[in-house]
Amino acid sequence: MRICLAGEGAQGITHADALQAIEGIEIDTLAGGIAADAEAFAKERDIPHWSLDLEECLSRDGVEAVILTTPNQVHCAQVEMALDMGKHVLVEIPMGISLAESQRIAALEAEKGLVCMVCHTQRYTGAFREVFRRVREGELNLYHIVQQTYFFRRRNENRFGKKRTWVDDLLWHQACHMVDMCYWILDDPRMEAWGQVGALHPELEIPMDITIGMRSEDGCLVSSAQSFNNHGPISSDYRFIGEEATLLVQGGRLTDHEGVEIAVPKGGGVGDQDREFFAAIAEGRQPLTSCRAWLPTMETLDRIQQAIDA
Repeated sequence: MRICLAGEGAQGITHADALQAIEGIEIDTLAGGIAADAEAFAKERDIPHWSLDLEECLSRDGVEAVILTTPNQVHCAQVEMALDMGKHVLVEIPMGISLAESQRIAALEAEKGLVCMVCHTQRYTGAFREVFRRVREGELNLYHIVQQTYFFRRRNENRFGKKRTWVDDLLWHQACHMVDMCYWILDDPRMEAWGQVGALHPELEIPMDITIGMRSEDGCLVSSAQSFNNHGPISSDYRFIGEEATLLVQGGRLTDHEGVEIAVPKGGGVGDQDREFFAAIAEGRQPLTSCRAWLPTMETLDRIQQAIDA
């Protein structure tokens, strides 16, 4: 299958690396954001065509699908363009930066009958899949999920220290991972949810710190802290506190409260996620993290945003 990759930044590199291990997938064209970077990326990866015009790339003969690793603010418009052009879409989170954008995408996915999937990579990661299995099979009855995500992003740079042309969002992008993980594990689309933010960055004009609380119908609590102000490397961890055990996910490893490592399913991550996208296309089915299936996550984020605004 010939595809378009949109975005030459950090996530574009991540997907290009993963696609090398998937048989039968060819990146035919790269839709870039910065000419010099796109040209260098295409040359390094032997991609035969590149352009700063996504529509031009999607119009190339034989291109059936697109992977969007572009700035958050353009995801919705680009997904709509690709679906209207008859292309299957895999989009990095978030699929929109508001509930209204997300609802439009979910509706268009249903109308077009194409595969439209969100990159919630954590759902494909072995450690989280094992926690999910234990909860679903009644081996772990949860009382509390405690989660933390830390960055140092006082400058508008990506994870490689390169200046960004867009501004990240701590709630609708980074916290989106946590909200979706908790929705997936707790299976409660109507969880109570609230949030509060700290001071805005004086130049970027975004909240740099957020606390989020949620409560499922069966009483499980979620406590989350997210910060762009943290000194040190990017880090994210989860603590699943249950009746039978306390499990920790840190650095891709799953351990119990005594530090004993727990075996998890092999593989996972971006590779399994991207394989699911192409498998859903080949099999004519809805993927695990389709935009329609993912809509309750965006509804929960909207409730948190409303609490912050209030």
